[in-house]
Amino acid sequence: MSEKILLSGVRFHGYHGLTRMEREVGGRYSIDLELTYDYSKAIASDRIADTLDYRKVHKIVQEIGREESFQLIEALAGRIVAAIFEQFPVEEIFIRVRKETPVLDGIVESVGVELRRRRQQSST
Repeated sequence: MSEKILLSGVRFHGYHGLTRMEREVGGRYSIDLELTYDYSKAIASDRIADTLDYRKVHKIVQEIGREESFQLIEALAGRIVAAIFEQFPVEEIFIRVRKETPVLDGIVESVGVELRRRRQQSST
C-alpha cells in the first residue's frame, strides 16, 4: 500500500532527556509522521468519517510529548507509535523525532531518531 497521511513539523515543549535541566526546564521537539493507511473510501466519499482524522493524531503527539517524560527520545518515539497503533487502523508508521535544543557543546541544530514499524511489529 502506498497511501500515506503525513504530519510534518509537529512541535511542542517537552521534558525529555538525561540531564536534570532537560527534565526540569525542558526543550523544543519536532515530530514528523508518515501513516500508511488505506483512504480509498475517503477518496470516493469525501467524508472525514472514512479516513484517519489527523487532528486526532496531532492531539496524541501533543499529549504524549507535553505530558509524559522520557530519558530517551527513542522511548518517546516508541510511545507515540504504540499509541497510534492502539487507536487507529494504520498499517505502518514512520516517525522522526528531533530534539531542537540538545545539550551539547557547540552549536547543533538538532539531534534525532527515526523509527518505522508495521502493525505486526508494533510492540517496541
